[in-house]
Amino acid sequence: IAELRRRGKRVLFVSNKPLEPREAYAAKLTRLGIPTEPDAVITSAYVLGHHLAQTAAAARYYVIGEDALRAELRGHGLTVVDELLDQDDKEVIDPVGIDAVIVAFDRTLDYRKLNTAYQALLRGAHFYATNADKACPMPGGSIPDAGATIAALEHISGRKLELLAGKPSPLIMQVALARLDLPAARCMMVGDRLETDILMGQQAGMYTAAVLTGASTRADAESLADPPSFIIDNVGALPGIVT
Repeated sequence: IAELRRRGKRVLFVSNKPLEPREAYAAKLTRLGIPTEPDAVITSAYVLGHHLAQTAAAARYYVIGEDALRAELRGHGLTVVDELLDQDDKEVIDPVGIDAVIVAFDRTLDYRKLNTAYQALLRGAHFYATNADKACPMPGGSIPDAGATIAALEHISGRKLELLAGKPSPLIMQVALARLDLPAARCMMVGDRLETDILMGQQAGMYTAAVLTGASTRADAESLADPPSFIIDNVGALPGIVT
């Protein structure tokens, strides 16, 4: 990363995780030896808040998510109503005043949240999500991510997700390209997930580089009908392919 910056290349960090504010991710990168400002970090939570503030600022949102997401949405001037609702876990409720349900990675997910979202969707609330990853990698394995909750709500409500903010949605790429003020053809998307990182870069018209230190193998990448522009063992190889 330092070498790319020395050459005058601009670097953004794009994450589907809605668990921390951009400032926290920037601080973590800095601690790891990659000095980063918050404006160089784009998260699915930030993108969703940014988009909804422009398109549905007056709506009332019920959130399946953690505190950082609520803070991000409120930071964009949006109304989050979940703490105003009270429900017995065994009751079916009529959730009045919910215009849209937002689903995110939520390690505090419980029956109350799932049922409230379900009831709201049955009554016509919009259905949005920060990200649709099925599982989140953790040391020693993985845990269910937002995609699992989305699938459950789609199955029981008969509704389909209407809006996705994170990768591979074009929304998050639009924010990134606007931040860079560059055309997609002059950018490269680097990531380890073929179904999100690489797919999004390809759909945007970018060069793509699949990194083999995460979720995908060389065989996975090479077997795609439209393989990445580059397949690299680690990000240390980037200076050798970026001109």
